[in-house]
Amino acid sequence: MDAASSSTANDMMVMDYGDEPHVLAVDDNLIDRKLIEKLLKNFSCRVTTAENGLRALEYLGLGDNQQTTHKASVSKVNLIITDYCMPGMTGYELLKRVKQSSILKEVPVVIMSSENIPTRINKCLEEGAQMFMLKPLKQSDVKKLRCYLKHRS
Repeated sequence: MDAASSSTANDMMVMDYGDEPHVLAVDDNLIDRKLIEKLLKNFSCRVTTAENGLRALEYLGLGDNQQTTHKASVSKVNLIITDYCMPGMTGYELLKRVKQSSILKEVPVVIMSSENIPTRINKCLEEGAQMFMLKPLKQSDVKKLRCYLKHRS
């Protein structure tokens, strides 16, 4: 994998990738992150990965100790897809922080989980998640995300 086609939340440089939609994929499991990244890249998406909710917030400029905001990168994030169960901060808590942000509240958030728990699903959807998907993700699941991958202006 070459560095130009993939970035991580530790990258501070924002590059112009033309019309490719930019997706922030958050999952504490490396294999799941790589799978999501590959599936999204099959749809010509630029993917930034983060291993937990706190790293995702830092990348988005919402970290507690944030010294600078990443407005340039924020404006290029078209979708956030996050695991529900992660150490430190759940996907639900990340969703709440994103939806509380005046800059990011319009960015669609999709929650993933390997557990099909209706109360958890409903809680996420009520808080503003666009969709709740069961893991492992498949190419057909990513097709359902296409309507959220339109380029934000």
